[in-house]
Order: sequence, then structure tokens, then C-alpha cells
Amino acid sequence: MTTVILLAKECVPGRVKTRLTPPFTPEAAAALAAASLADTMEAVSRVHADRHLLWFDGAAPRGTGFDVAQQPAGGLDERIAAAFDAVQGRAVLVGMDTPQLDPAVLQTVLDDDSADAWFGPAEDGGWWALGLDPVPDRGDLIRGVPMSSAHTGAATLLRLSMAGLRVRELSALTDVDHVEEALLVAAAAPRTRFADLLGALAPMVGADA
Repeated sequence: MTTVILLAKECVPGRVKTRLTPPFTPEAAAALAAASLADTMEAVSRVHADRHLLWFDGAAPRGTGFDVAQQPAGGLDERIAAAFDAVQGRAVLVGMDTPQLDPAVLQTVLDDDSADAWFGPAEDGGWWALGLDPVPDRGDLIRGVPMSSAHTGAATLLRLSMAGLRVRELSALTDVDHVEEALLVAAAAPRTRFADLLGALAPMVGADA
């Protein structure tokens, strides 16, 4: 059994991509989040897996072809841990902030038997992808890891190492949090919805966007 988990939330103005405001309005930031989510869902859907799971916070989009489950209450570490606990077999989890991701990279996680864990570092010190084999209590590998900090990646890798897992590192990607990162991601994936919308919103950040 293999599962790709997409961790996402409803793109409500004022609740998503708040670090993009300013220069963007809350509505524009939410629209960029929705575009990023749509691009990420499309990429994830191209990965050959037994199950595609949308682990969602809020009113989930319909007709996606994904299984949908609501995230439980709790911190981000608890919600990620619960996602891994909710599925069987090998699983890889990604967020909605990397619309430039290559489905082939996730496919290698599901097809590779040379490791027990797969770690995709983010340029900000966090991570954009985490794959885990069905090791005992694997959710506990994530619970208690400080999230959304420059040390999240290092702390996660330490947990995996201390558990004795063979870890394969994936290529690093940039998460979309700030305007500068949004511009880098759009340049890396110019044919995405995200890049198109960012281009249309360029007057908000200047002619160079």
C-alpha cells in the first residue's frame, strides 16, 4: 500500500499566506494560495500510488479525485503525525506551498527500497516532503518537533536518525512564504497557475515582478 498525502487548508483571506501581505491584499494572497494548491494537487495526482489523500483543514474542494479527511485539532506536528498514523504502508507527505514540485521525485520515494525515510529539505530550514515506511509508531517521529522554524528540518532529521532509519535526502525546494520566494518559485515553474496569477498581480510588487 502506498499513499501520497497532501497537507492543505482552505484558502480563506486572512488565514493563508499572511506573510504575503503586504504587498498583496489578503484576497490576492488567498488567490495565490489557491493557485499553489491547485498546481500541487495536479502534480500529486500524477504520482502512481494506491491512494491520494487530501489531509484538509476547512471546507475541502470537491471533485478532486482525492480521498479527503479533515485534519484533527492541534499543532502542525500533531496534524502531520496524525496523517501518517491514519494511513497504511509507505506514505509521502507534502504541503501546498511548492507548486513547482516534480511528480517524478515523489514517485522515486514510493518506488525506492533502499531507504526507510525520505526527506525533502526546504531552503528556509524546514522540509517540503517527508516519506516514511510503516515503521512502528511513525507518527511519534514527528510529534514534538518544532515546526515553522529554521531548525525544523534539522530536528526532523535528528528524529529519523535516532530511530535508526536509513534516510534518503531529496532535492531542496523553496516554499512560498514571502514575496521573494514567490518570485523564485514562479520563475522555476513558469507554466503553472501560480506563476500566471503572480504575473497578473505584478503591479502590486513592482514592475520587476
